[in-house]
Amino acid sequence: MSDMTSLAASPSRSSKRAMYYVQSPSRDSYTSVTQPSTMMDSPTHDSSSLGRHSRNSSESRFSGISRSSSSDRKNIKKCRSNEKEYETILEEGSYEEMDDVTSIRRSQALLAVFIFITLFAVCCLITWGASRPYKAQISVQTFELRNFYVGQGSDFYGMHTKLLTLNGTLRIGIYNPAPTFGFHVSSTPVSLFYYQLPIATGQLKEHYQQKKSFYTEAVVIEGRRIPLYGAGASLEATERGGKIPVNLRFEVKTRGDVVGRLVTIRQTKRILCSFVIDVAINKRMPINKSDCSYS
Repeated sequence: MSDMTSLAASPSRSSKRAMYYVQSPSRDSYTSVTQPSTMMDSPTHDSSSLGRHSRNSSESRFSGISRSSSSDRKNIKKCRSNEKEYETILEEGSYEEMDDVTSIRRSQALLAVFIFITLFAVCCLITWGASRPYKAQISVQTFELRNFYVGQGSDFYGMHTKLLTLNGTLRIGIYNPAPTFGFHVSSTPVSLFYYQLPIATGQLKEHYQQKKSFYTEAVVIEGRRIPLYGAGASLEATERGGKIPVNLRFEVKTRGDVVGRLVTIRQTKRILCSFVIDVAINKRMPINKSDCSYS
């Protein structure tokens, strides 16, 4: 009984402790057995799976390379586009800076021109205001009768009437008081009237009169074969000795160029003189200032 129990108890112990025995085969048996077994034991789908894996890995590598190359190209394009945008931004900025500089220079130039014109205008105005008091002083001095003749004749229409021939010299004094500029002097025709009848005319010569100078101009007044009509009888009586009341009318114009033609001083004087010509005296007859009006 004891042996039986021991034998029965031993399997339980042996089950708890399993013993494994490994027999190492020989080299020939290994080569002969293991190689076919491995070749036979490995299923066909393993080789196909290996091929697929290698193909998938190559494809994944190729796709990864292509993706990386395409992404590199995209990055290069983006970099180039960014560089172009940066260059365009720099160019636009430089153009804007140039425009700002040109606009500033234009505004400065316009401001300088405006200041120059303003100062020049102010100087011209001051010069004009300071030069206004310097006006030409004109005076009628003397009249000399050279020839006086009343005779019978006919006018332009063939009508018989008395005709007058008169010749004389009028002297006019012109004084320029301006210390810095001269005058250009001219006049309208100098007309001599017997009441309202013009009997002789003359012309003052145009000339330039220098600063601070006095000039006497001799104006020849002449009338030839002037028809007298109703006034012929009275003038014929004075021809043998007598006095003729006459009126003298003309205008004297002066222009002073202070600063070229930019600043000028213009003056017009209307002169009206009333005096008496003594036919019997052939010499200079003074004309008093009280006999003339200047306006």
